[in-house]
Amino acid sequence: MKPKRKINRLTEYDYAQNSAYFITICTHERQRILWENDTFTEAENVGASIARPQHPPALSKAGKVVERCIWEIPKQYPHISLEKYAIMPNHVHLLLLIQNGPGGRPMVAPTISTVIQQFKGVVSKRLSRPIWQKSFHDHVVRTEHGYAQIWQYIDTNPQLWHKDCFYEEPPHEP
Repeated sequence: MKPKRKINRLTEYDYAQNSAYFITICTHERQRILWENDTFTEAENVGASIARPQHPPALSKAGKVVERCIWEIPKQYPHISLEKYAIMPNHVHLLLLIQNGPGGRPMVAPTISTVIQQFKGVVSKRLSRPIWQKSFHDHVVRTEHGYAQIWQYIDTNPQLWHKDCFYEEPPHEP
């Protein structure tokens, strides 16, 4: 029997209300399929050898499809703006802002869960195969300081890929 999945959404919270949401979506089994090449090149910095990712990273075919679908989110949902995003080798970060206007929440406003579920479905359909892990991680952004921290994190995440919590050394080929 499989263990019961932990509920990772806030209970009693309306995920369609005006707010900023930081979303992380991982590929199935964290497969590195979204960058063309996520190897590191050695670079000299003040006399020390450090590893740096090739920047900007080239998106793979799957990564390009993901990017196009990210840009379609605000077209599909006019009250949602795409504030920032980063496509990593095995996951995606999104900073989405819901602004329902002066009348409040529309009667059929989708929740963040609905938006992400549909996004994942469109990507999978366009690639003719599912690529996503079940569920996703979300964080409701509650302060300007939190918003600024998340903005910077998303902005710098590709350059710091080797320090990312989702980074795993690729298997070595014999």
